[in-house]
Amino acid sequence: MFSDLVMARRLEKAEAQSNVEFVEARAQAFPDSGAQWTEVAGAYAMYDGVASPLTQTFGLGLFAMPTSADMDRLERFFRERGAPVVHEVSPLADAALLPLLNGRGYQPIELTSVMSRPIDPHLRIAALRDARIHVRQAGANEHDLWAQTAARGWSESPELNDFMLALSQISATRRQTVSFLAELEGQPIATGALSMTEGVALLAGASTVPEGRKQGAQLALLESRLHYAAEHGCDIAMMGALPGSASQRNAERQGFRIMYTRIKWRLV
Repeated sequence: MFSDLVMARRLEKAEAQSNVEFVEARAQAFPDSGAQWTEVAGAYAMYDGVASPLTQTFGLGLFAMPTSADMDRLERFFRERGAPVVHEVSPLADAALLPLLNGRGYQPIELTSVMSRPIDPHLRIAALRDARIHVRQAGANEHDLWAQTAARGWSESPELNDFMLALSQISATRRQTVSFLAELEGQPIATGALSMTEGVALLAGASTVPEGRKQGAQLALLESRLHYAAEHGCDIAMMGALPGSASQRNAERQGFRIMYTRIKWRLV
């Protein structure tokens, strides 16, 4: 695999599409939320609430170089909803985008390592884990169970717990997304989600309850999701992580490599 424009377009479109599905699920569940998305010059702009991490754009400058009029439209989309104007930009985007962002008053605020690996149908995760851990797909009537388990993984951060519960409840209902549960002796201890777009499997939704950690639940979820993705025609898996984080190191141990580092830009 090469970190080139073709690959960047595949990866960014997969993540954008996954977030579009989330916004649509929010709009369906909560019509008064104002959740909405639009596409401008190939960039997907999403509004999921003023404080939501999904309220931003993906793919800016990657599929087409935006004009000043395009930027005006994008900025108006967020401002009319009282939200910050944020673009998450791949370094494979048109080089002319950087002076355009600088000239309009944007500042970089966050970095994300975008990682991927080929999907091998015969994959085996080379790591020790508790043999009692069983991974299965969450049933259609288990959206709340999946969400409650995912939220419990954030229980040590009370200020995030309610937010993550609401986020997880919507995530579990997205189209084209498969939710997985890891169970230890029949009790759910960890979650993972899988979204698939044109052969790209996006791994997200990783959460483990405090008492279930360090037993290999996430490794089991990773293996199960990659096998599922392979069976459904995907050839690439992707995920994002904070540069230098434990999540990045764990992914690299399992064959993921950094394709590029995205920069999040905010209009100030």
